[in-house]
Amino acid sequence: MIAFLTGRLAVKTPTHLTLDVQGVGYEVHIPLSTYYSLPNLNDSTALHIHTHLREDAIQLFGFLSQSEKEAFLLLTSVSGIGPKLALSVLSSLSVTDLVHAIQAADTEKLETVPGVGKKSAGRLTLELKDKVGKIQGIHPSSTTEPAGFDALYEDALSALVHLGYRAQDAKDALKRVTKSASGSLALKELIREGLKELARG
Repeated sequence: MIAFLTGRLAVKTPTHLTLDVQGVGYEVHIPLSTYYSLPNLNDSTALHIHTHLREDAIQLFGFLSQSEKEAFLLLTSVSGIGPKLALSVLSSLSVTDLVHAIQAADTEKLETVPGVGKKSAGRLTLELKDKVGKIQGIHPSSTTEPAGFDALYEDALSALVHLGYRAQDAKDALKRVTKSASGSLALKELIREGLKELARG
């Protein structure tokens, strides 16, 4: 069982690469997140590998980070989620966004992934909610963070900071907004309500 490979990057595409390990070329399937972070061709790189055994083939799936590999293994443990769909999830969402979406039962975000429908999204949140927090380098969402603490929240926080507000003040204001909101807010609404909270002091 191959778990790790280090070698020369001989070929790279958005879906797979070929790693030359002492003259042997290994074809490895990868998510876009790994592809975007790969070095130049002929440079040395190291990948965390999952060996997938099928009746008619042996496939290798590679990731630059251990957290991506762990997320991939958790995704494929869910009924109906195969390796290709798991790669699609990791190509569409960062591991952090994936974890937060599952913990917050944000099925709408999961459904933005090509190939993931309402039923698949529901299974992901149901089966992985108590497991994703154990992914290496990812901390479970604490009760002090708003349920919508994701990329949208970060964008709103960044906008308020660029407007001249202190990061901690902006964060506190957004927490109050998300806590009192009856439903999810769009980015513009989140920023507008955050500004109102900051104005109140």
